[in-house]
Amino acid sequence: MTNDPQLTTNNQPPTTSLARPSWRSNLRAVVAVAAKDWRQYWRYPLNAVSSVLQPIVWLTPVYFMGQAFSVNGKAIGFAAYSGTSDYISFILIGTALSSFINAVFWGMGYALKNDMDAGVLESNWLAPIPRSVLLIGHTITNLIVTAITAVIMLIFGALLFGFEVTGSVLAALAATLPMLIGLYGFGFLFAAIVLVMREANTLVDVSSFLVQIFSGANFPVTVLPKWLLPVALLLPLTYGFDAVRGILLGTTTLLPIPIEVVLMIVFMFIMIVFGLYAFGRLERYVRRRGTLGMH
Repeated sequence: MTNDPQLTTNNQPPTTSLARPSWRSNLRAVVAVAAKDWRQYWRYPLNAVSSVLQPIVWLTPVYFMGQAFSVNGKAIGFAAYSGTSDYISFILIGTALSSFINAVFWGMGYALKNDMDAGVLESNWLAPIPRSVLLIGHTITNLIVTAITAVIMLIFGALLFGFEVTGSVLAALAATLPMLIGLYGFGFLFAAIVLVMREANTLVDVSSFLVQIFSGANFPVTVLPKWLLPVALLLPLTYGFDAVRGILLGTTTLLPIPIEVVLMIVFMFIMIVFGLYAFGRLERYVRRRGTLGMH
């Protein structure tokens, strides 16, 4: 009998098992993907300039239009709906928060589409780490850049439009955190749809626009028609925007702020679980069809 190194002593092929990646391996993967995206982002430095200037350019006509409809510098009609006459601060906070929606949607969905177009999606996914870790890595640079540009935008808003807050910034950040984490659930679900439809641009534009509209990013949701208001009230992000404005500006909130924060925490867990489940199911679906790398 010959000694075959591929056989064990009982003539059975050896069993091998792949170890689950540790949190350190996952963290290294997230850092590597984020570092790659960071270098790629700064290859086009005008992106940084435009990301700061674009919101200011869009908000300038809104500011002067609001001034035109104000009485003695007070937006009385706006105050009747929101509880504050400081409409520009209301809009600036919504614009800053909604930019994080775009960061997650574009970071996950558009990154997948870029990998499909470059033909590297399948090879990247051969890495022995969860697919969700790669998706999270693609959002890190977007979130960092968004946070920096949002702060700069608010500084310009204070200088040009008189933006100011009266509440606790730390309390507002604490209320924002579960909302931002919950956005990843939306992001995983959106990435799964991109895998199936193999299209990102239109999906990102339409979905992020609708989410911003119905969550009240730039206006109080109470001005929506009665048949659209239930859609806004079903979106957990609506209560996140509402709570942050209530803390910073003292606006009239839809619900008491503690209840809105609890809703955000519940939303965070539900959306993360549901988003990961949907992504896992649809990712297996496209692999069985053999369309994972198609574009």
